[in-house]
Amino acid sequence: MFLSDIDIVRAITRGDIVLEPFDEARLSPASYDILLGNQFVVSDSAQTHYVDPARKVYAKTREMEVPDDGEFILHPGISVLGVSKEYFGSDHYLIQVGGKSSLARVGLMIHNTAGLINPGHFLNITFELCNLSNVPIILRPGMAIAQLTFSKLSSPTSRNYRHVGRYAEDNWNHFVPAKAAPAAIGKRAPRARAAAKKKPVAKPKSAKKKK
Repeated sequence: MFLSDIDIVRAITRGDIVLEPFDEARLSPASYDILLGNQFVVSDSAQTHYVDPARKVYAKTREMEVPDDGEFILHPGISVLGVSKEYFGSDHYLIQVGGKSSLARVGLMIHNTAGLINPGHFLNITFELCNLSNVPIILRPGMAIAQLTFSKLSSPTSRNYRHVGRYAEDNWNHFVPAKAAPAAIGKRAPRARAAAKKKPVAKPKSAKKKK
């Protein structure tokens, strides 16, 4: 079940959802618009022979920062990384990131497959921006770029993303190695389960300032 605009505001007020900064004017009936940030990562095709993810061979990249009054020109067929201005997350809800119809109609894709934010993941989300049209698209920091929806869970999770998630510490770096697989649910010894219950849960980190 998705949260309505009323429930989104209530959850933010209670602290069950972190969303900074929050502007009620960007609420829709059951979603919230987030804005494009200033950082972009561009692949250097001249320095990259190929990409082989299975062997951890990735493209050579460079990072760009565009001022608030600047622009980033995304050419046809090009894919870059961007970031949201908002820092958000929740321990209680599954957050989904979706595109905006107005941008999809001009050929802008804001993520390839990575649209789910697990409970316990607090971040400035990284976008996988791609121009699917045949003309350049101008991206401007501060423009509405995507929308968030919030879903209730059927039960509390047994694992929190901040403990097991690959990108829990740094969502901007896509070369982060995967963490070791956790123990199977319900398979830990009683003493281990008791110790896990007593372990304090770390508070979400504040948004990192991108270089």
